[in-house]
Amino acid sequence: MKILLLEDEVMLNESIYEYLEAQGHTIETFFDGEKAYQSILSNSYDLLILDINVPNIDGLGILEKIHLQKIHVPTIYISALVDIEDISRAYDLGCYDYLKKPFHLKELALRLDRVKLANETPRVHLRLSKNYSYDQEHSQLLFKQETQTLTKRQSQIIDLLARNRGMVVDFDQFGLYVWDEQVVDNATIRAEVNRLKKSLQEDIIINVRGMGYMIEKP
Repeated sequence: MKILLLEDEVMLNESIYEYLEAQGHTIETFFDGEKAYQSILSNSYDLLILDINVPNIDGLGILEKIHLQKIHVPTIYISALVDIEDISRAYDLGCYDYLKKPFHLKELALRLDRVKLANETPRVHLRLSKNYSYDQEHSQLLFKQETQTLTKRQSQIIDLLARNRGMVVDFDQFGLYVWDEQVVDNATIRAEVNRLKKSLQEDIIINVRGMGYMIEKP
């Protein structure tokens, strides 16, 4: 895997680098949060390993900023911080795992293996929000793992949006996919989407004014 490591403790940075490189990973190391952030914007990584308490931009701030840029990379936090608020914030931001210092390097390697396995496993369920997911195999919307009852047209709308997470679905696409190329005006599409939105327990469908709708990648 290509991994970005942000750790401002020189000896720990070097130890992690040497250990993971020996296992065949490609590692780029940083001691400064701003430099790590800029590198994430301009490069593609399979995994981020971030310390929280680092200069300029802390590790939590980095994840917040890249999500605003629609960049989503599996992230493992390593930190001496034990404040439950920091740990909760890390998981709220969508981190994959959290390791408290000091830790054994083998433990970090085991966490990396889990990330690698997850990336290799076909994603049958698409995560749409904290509580919503979409089962592609059975074309079902789930809320907290419970199947939600939708009309046929609502199911088609969710299917189209879920499979195109992070992209705007325009009105022409809705007409082709949901209304089977029938003549349908934008007002009718908006009305159907609004009925669906009112039935949901979280506001996952975003109105992109003048263009269509989308579900963002969480």
